[in-house]
Amino acid sequence: MGKRRKTREYALQVLYQWEMTGQDVERGLALLREHLLSAGGEDSFLDRLVRGVSTHREEIDRLIEGHSEHWRLERMPPVDRNILRIAAFELLYCEEVPPRVSVNEAVELAKRFGSEDSPAFVNGILDRIMTEIRKTQALGGK
Repeated sequence: MGKRRKTREYALQVLYQWEMTGQDVERGLALLREHLLSAGGEDSFLDRLVRGVSTHREEIDRLIEGHSEHWRLERMPPVDRNILRIAAFELLYCEEVPPRVSVNEAVELAKRFGSEDSPAFVNGILDRIMTEIRKTQALGGK
């Protein structure tokens, strides 16, 4: 498994814990480092994903909800919701990551941690988000 895929798994764990317990993401990152990462387990991409989703959560949630047909965010399974948040953050703020890679990695996370329906659900929403972002960029926006 690639380093970035593992990093996305760790980010999912921290964000899931944050949502379920209300515990600060910084505490979640500290616990992850203490229990799962080897000594010196600094990972700037992990920090960027977790802190980025935390910082931009409202914007990301509006984007996801706006592209999920007939699904309110609070009705989505928490795992799917956080996978979508990570990928949406990447699509919006990680220009060095090709959009297709972000979507594919999210689908892989959904296969591993979600339900049987999660991969198609995640892929459908992210495909619509990616299409909108591309249109906006083509028109000269961010």
